[in-house]
Amino acid sequence: MSGIGVHPSWRFLARRFLLLLFSMISTLFTACTSTHEIPPWFDAIHRIPVKTVVVEGNRIAYTDSGDGRPVILVHGFGGSMWQWEYQQSLSASYRVITLDVLGAGLSDKPNIEYTPTQLVDFLRDFLSVLQIPQASLVGNSMGAGIVIGMALTYPDRVDKIVLIDGLPDRIHEKLTSPSLRRALGPWPPLWMVKVGNWFAGRGTTKRVLSEMVYDDRLLTPAVVDRSNRNRQRPGLFLPLRATVDNLPLWENGFAKRLGEIRHPTLILWGEKDAVFPLAVGHQLHRTMSGSALHVVPDAGHIAMWERPDVVNPLLLKFLQP
Repeated sequence: MSGIGVHPSWRFLARRFLLLLFSMISTLFTACTSTHEIPPWFDAIHRIPVKTVVVEGNRIAYTDSGDGRPVILVHGFGGSMWQWEYQQSLSASYRVITLDVLGAGLSDKPNIEYTPTQLVDFLRDFLSVLQIPQASLVGNSMGAGIVIGMALTYPDRVDKIVLIDGLPDRIHEKLTSPSLRRALGPWPPLWMVKVGNWFAGRGTTKRVLSEMVYDDRLLTPAVVDRSNRNRQRPGLFLPLRATVDNLPLWENGFAKRLGEIRHPTLILWGEKDAVFPLAVGHQLHRTMSGSALHVVPDAGHIAMWERPDVVNPLLLKFLQP
């Protein structure tokens, strides 16, 4: 017997490889700003409908639940709205709005500069489209940087602010996460990043998450899969690289004005934060006169997700009128 049908010929294998390569390249290069489907439900412990709104021509995904004074939850670099899943219970007391910021998650990813000022103006315009004149803002990591920029640039639009493992000054000096230090370094061409990301898989995602989360037991297969799917969304890396490229604008702008903020400010910091150590939180607290600092025990960089049992009571108390 010739074995044909049992051992494919090299020509067949070559054709299969070329088809796979063509398909992969097409996927990587066709949709930096492509329109993708919005799932009907927020993938979290609660089935909260995902809404969309157009802000300056870009579709923004968000959830909106509860009544009362509005509270806006802003995720960090490379994150998405799911990181606030355990804060949705705040909707029993407040109107809780959780968004994927411009360039992240399910929101559009236009080819813009993604400067700190652009991201701040985007959040202002998002509030305006939703007809919210003023809100309390809660930000994690780089999302805290957007919140800081809002408080400095549009103080009348901001009631109170909460910074969870927030964005300090002199980021490169204070950053201890190996993965994020690499992310803030020189980037290869975007096509190379996309190809590498396509091959990286869930193992890489889990390694990055393990630097964000102190208790590895929380990194279940479902959590890792959800984060990995977010990392695979079309167009994600252009906004990430642009944001990194514009960090000097943060350092020379909002970071130098941290001491000017006069809004009631709560700083929450994970005791075991491996991205920005606890000492960075204490320094931020000293810089922002009048702020209150609470250390979240046994928590890493996304303390609100890891220890909602500690964070949520603190948020409820602080956000009271």
